[in-house]
Amino acid sequence: MELFVVSLASLLAGFVDSIVGGGGLILVPALFVTFPNTHPATLFGTGKGASVWGTGFATWQFSRRVEMRWAALLPAAAAGFVAAFAGAWLVTVVSPDFLRRLLPGVLLAVLIYTVLRKELGRTHAPLFSGGKEACLAASIGAVIGFYDGFFGPGAGSFLVFLFVRVMGYDFLSASAAAKLINTATNTAALILFVAKGHIWWHFVLAMALANVAGSLLGTRLALKHGTGFVRAFFIVVVSALILKTGYDAFLR
Repeated sequence: MELFVVSLASLLAGFVDSIVGGGGLILVPALFVTFPNTHPATLFGTGKGASVWGTGFATWQFSRRVEMRWAALLPAAAAGFVAAFAGAWLVTVVSPDFLRRLLPGVLLAVLIYTVLRKELGRTHAPLFSGGKEACLAASIGAVIGFYDGFFGPGAGSFLVFLFVRVMGYDFLSASAAAKLINTATNTAALILFVAKGHIWWHFVLAMALANVAGSLLGTRLALKHGTGFVRAFFIVVVSALILKTGYDAFLR
């Protein structure tokens, strides 16, 4: 029964993650509820062991249908990998609790800005090219990668928003970019957790297969319905993140 519950959660998380990120909103609480007496690092490691496959397959699916600006995105993924590893290491020595009360307000600002700017992310018109685009993309990858390793909630959604707002991508292309960087950050965190023995391999296989299935379904929906669908889904997921992080910060 436990394997069924966490695999179902992994499937739903893969679906959400593949479109705009935020799958951790589903998978992490499911793991903590199912295994309340387990060390958190083991649950995080097991979750990363599943989600890295979903984001990887989503990247592959998007790359076949969406313009991937590899010259900018590969440096961003590399920067995200290094920064996520650093963030994951830092969280072993410094508590991220100070971010809990800050996060709902930041997400609320992102939501309000997106809702008010109705044309935001509807057209794909990159604002930069060449070295400048690569540097800015790498900066975004590094900042959000570090955040993902150190704390994590909403990292995929922050990537989508920044690639739309700063880089001029549409929501569909921004989601594709976010999946590539998320794959790198998940891989970095997974390496650290595996090295420290914080992973349940006997759960990872089933959860990974479920995550990939959800990811493929979500990616196909995003590609079929386009940037308007991704934008609407982004608003829903960020709203859910505000409620969840707000509850965790002020009511628990």
